Amino acid sequence: MFELDINWINNIKVNLSAVERRTISLTKRRTVKKDYQAAWLLKAISLIDLTTLEGSDTFGKVEKLCIKGLNPISEEILQQLKISKNSLHVGAICVYHDLVGHAKKILNGKLPVAAVSTGFPAGLSSLQTRKKEIIDSIKDGADEIDIVINRSFVLRNEWKKLYDEIKVFKKITNGKKLKVILGSGDLGTLRNVAKASLVAMMAGADFIKTSTGKEKTNANLNNSLIMLRMIREFYEKTGKKIGFKPAGGISSAKDVLSYLILVYEELGENWINPKLFRIGASSLL
Repeated sequence: MFELDINWINNIKVNLSAVERRTISLTKRRTVKKDYQAAWLLKAISLIDLTTLEGSDTFGKVEKLCIKGLNPISEEILQQLKISKNSLHVGAICVYHDLVGHAKKILNGKLPVAAVSTGFPAGLSSLQTRKKEIIDSIKDGADEIDIVINRSFVLRNEWKKLYDEIKVFKKITNGKKLKVILGSGDLGTLRNVAKASLVAMMAGADFIKTSTGKEKTNANLNNSLIMLRMIREFYEKTGKKIGFKPAGGISSAKDVLSYLILVYEELGENWINPKLFRIGASSLL
């Protein structure tokens, strides 16, 4: 955790036209083809937080998800690609907090389990309720906690309140990976996305995540570019590497290649690994 730096936050500026030019040119200028495309897509599989966050989730559905996460590609395709069996799996399994224990039982330590907590997806439950969700998830074995912020703090420029709340959640996670969901589509402006990213990192986020997947606007290249540049700025100033997780609406090979290229160009090859880059998805695989 770092001290809240209000001057740094207030001095953030975003040039929307420049952002749009950058993301449009990226998808037109950079392509990955043939064998290289296969390699990039295999890498993408290893970065997926394979997710189910529906009201209809059951033990059976989570069990199928876990099996799929451990064996994401058919044996026939693995043989064709000359990849050994059981050598490729997704980054983590992501479920509601009350299904963490069942996922842990199925996976038996072979994959991390991420729990969505703190009043997902709106983040408007009482502070005590949200704290208890984190505590219960960790008791059930969660390796990672995806929290959702109270977006109203951002919209009202109440950065101290946002910082203090995330700091409380960080303390409760007791060393577990904390992924902070900004709900970028609800934050009004890209400048707000940049400011919320910075506050979350100051307060102890290990990852910043674009969306819950439930907003009208989820992950896109514009809000992702802003978050990546704040991660870079934070790293240059503090020396601490923060992870990035786009989530919501990423459902095709073309989509995921764009995010891989964006992260590669903005942060470099060192960020293209599950410790620093995850992709939240349910249908992408």
